[in-house]
Amino acid sequence: MVSTAFELPDVGEGVAEGELVTWFVDPGDRVAEDQPIASVETDKALVEIPSPYDGVVTERRGAEGDTIQVGEPFVVFDVDESEVEQGSASSTDSIAGSKDENDDATGLTPTEETNSETADGDGRVFAPPSVRRLAREVGLEPSAVRREVDAADRRLTESDVYALADGQAVPSETRSQEWTKSEQSDPEARDSGTDASDRDDTASTGRPAARLEDADRDRTLAMPATRRLARQQEIDIDDVPASDRRDGGPFVTPEDVERYAEGDEPTTSPSSSETSASDDLDRTLPGDRIPYSGVRRTIGEQMATSKYTAPHVSHHDEVDVSELVEVRSRLKSEAQARETRLTYMPFAVKAVVAGLKEVPAINAELDEENEEIVLHDEYNIGIAVASDAGLMVPVIEDADQKGLLELAREISDKAARARDRSIGREEMQGGTFTITNVGAIGGEYASPIINYPEAGILALGSLKERPWAEDGEVVARETLPISMSVDHRIVDGAEAARFTNEVKRYLNNPELLLLE
Repeated sequence: MVSTAFELPDVGEGVAEGELVTWFVDPGDRVAEDQPIASVETDKALVEIPSPYDGVVTERRGAEGDTIQVGEPFVVFDVDESEVEQGSASSTDSIAGSKDENDDATGLTPTEETNSETADGDGRVFAPPSVRRLAREVGLEPSAVRREVDAADRRLTESDVYALADGQAVPSETRSQEWTKSEQSDPEARDSGTDASDRDDTASTGRPAARLEDADRDRTLAMPATRRLARQQEIDIDDVPASDRRDGGPFVTPEDVERYAEGDEPTTSPSSSETSASDDLDRTLPGDRIPYSGVRRTIGEQMATSKYTAPHVSHHDEVDVSELVEVRSRLKSEAQARETRLTYMPFAVKAVVAGLKEVPAINAELDEENEEIVLHDEYNIGIAVASDAGLMVPVIEDADQKGLLELAREISDKAARARDRSIGREEMQGGTFTITNVGAIGGEYASPIINYPEAGILALGSLKERPWAEDGEVVARETLPISMSVDHRIVDGAEAARFTNEVKRYLNNPELLLLE
């Protein structure tokens, strides 16, 4: 055995340092190659650092909250001498991603893929811990997955595992998780401005989605102190039933660990209806000083660039969506039969695309260098999603070419991965227009900041019953407030009004969407 220090690797984004967020191992722990040993936050992403060796952790050089420089030793292992050369050569490959020339094209901070993976010349497979865990659960080796799905020149994904497992003896709970993935992230309350009471609480299997998530979750959210308590009790944190839910995933508390150690069930089950999209993993208290760093700082800088570069003008309106509510209610069960949760967001995306086609100036950006206004011929719609680090904006590419169910599935999948920050950087670039949902936590109107360099952004308020004047009488109607911000350098107020009128027309009469 030899003592070997492991340096913080370059995560492929040219960053010089990272904040040590969570240790997953303690001195004396035996770890396997590729097992996550710590999570580090850079200004681009929260990255899980995998172990380059099979060995024993002998020293941790840094405490949670410390800033570690790239290339600085931060953990020491005792390993077999034969492992050292191979491990050091491959460790950076397992988390390094390629640099994208358009890294900041989306304006609101994109995040990179956690642990981007490739296979080296020796046939070694690099995959994020969640994918490896899933492969083990269905009885597959990552190398077999890579070979069978022809992934020699790219990273492995959960879809690859599911594709190979399809038709084999897959554990029933794992297969159920595949089909209920969109329901677990619960986009209806967070992404569509709907009331939590309108959601279905069971998956197609008839079991609560929260319990499925407990049984087969890819990632467990917990505070560092909770993880330490679990290790002290010799408990796998992934086995502990969660009594709370944060940002699309189960959140384990110290009380959950203690109950599990005593053999008790949690007193409550996680429910997204009890957690707002703005909940943060860290419970802050008055008087606390929170570091302005990492992804949060990058988001702030991009927001400032947008606000101080593009002169914003806002336009507010309200639309009667009673017919939309009825249509969605009729289609909901059919969509569920096709393993899809149909929210209002796909309807909004379709209406926005129709409006952009009618008013091309909104689907545009200003090329300042060449002094030209670029009118896009693509309709790539960004969906703003709240994460623990701030707003992430996954992009639905070619939204004009996709049906409601396809949009629903893609929005749900990307929103869930944006919340747990496992979404790829390239999936958050290339947007031409953005939709944000302030109604998820009860808001009505807003003046949203443009996702620069796009020309406009639309905010959806809370969809609910309100007084509505009709034929001289006040009646109750389901209405949706909408707010529009545009770059006034290239979009006039009249064009913003025309655009929102088109969006209103389609939301008011959703049957028109059949013509799109």
